[in-house]
Amino acid sequence: MFRLAHLTDPHVGPLPRPRLRQLLSKRATGYVNWRRGRRHGHDMDVLGALVADLRLQDHDHIACTGDLCNIGLPSEWATSRVFLEALGTPEAVSFVPGNHDAYVRGSLEGLLGACGDWATGDGLANAVFPYLRRRGPVALVGLSSAIPTKPFVATGRLGPAQIAATEALLTSLAGEPEPPCRVVMIHHPPHPGGARPGRELTDAAAFTAMIARNGAEMILHGHNHLGSVAFVAGPGGRSVPVIGAPSASAGTHARHHRASYRVYAIARSGEGFAISASERGLTEDGAIGDLGPVRLTPA
Repeated sequence: MFRLAHLTDPHVGPLPRPRLRQLLSKRATGYVNWRRGRRHGHDMDVLGALVADLRLQDHDHIACTGDLCNIGLPSEWATSRVFLEALGTPEAVSFVPGNHDAYVRGSLEGLLGACGDWATGDGLANAVFPYLRRRGPVALVGLSSAIPTKPFVATGRLGPAQIAATEALLTSLAGEPEPPCRVVMIHHPPHPGGARPGRELTDAAAFTAMIARNGAEMILHGHNHLGSVAFVAGPGGRSVPVIGAPSASAGTHARHHRASYRVYAIARSGEGFAISASERGLTEDGAIGDLGPVRLTPA
């Protein structure tokens, strides 16, 4: 049994006060939004309690699907590294970036300069997407949908080259004598309709068409700050679960928005895998506790 934990969108704070020249960009609107409300929605005490709880649970690896940063300030890169170090070593934690990590030109490169060890494929020296990490029976395929965008836009994009490289990886893994459990990690919901216009993955249709040809056992994402399970078509009529988690620092929202993480129990079963999921996070009384199972099959 392999146990994979998943958390996302920690939006690590507090946000340092930017210099004036750093606000001469999209960061200006982002900083105003943070001061007006976003900072109240991301509770660092909740995030700390969630991470402490996760470290006490039985798991073999952690997947983190983006948005360590808020407005991509250079001062946030070191804070993001501290957060990842608190989660675990680069061998124990796999990270893919989100749109806030690529907030303006140069932000993503700066973050990966500080945190690239958690986003680098096995045997490689630098972060290149897609990447492949093998952990027990699991093959983690990390994608980057993170691109800089205009103010008030939070779209993502993979691009034809990354989709083609991902297809080659998934095909190769499926052709092994004992195929692994292929877990795809991405920040944006990767299916059409997975996020509202202006926040969507712009090439979601191309990505899901590739999954329909090649399959995957599970796709993990963040971005919506919402606990969700959707399904896309895989080969032979099989359904592939697409699972979103809430922001790991959300302290005051409704049930499906409150901070949580999921743990997936993965075991070989016949020619495939049996996967079950449970959730732990912020309860109604403000403690971190068991939130029950997560359904991973179509109704």
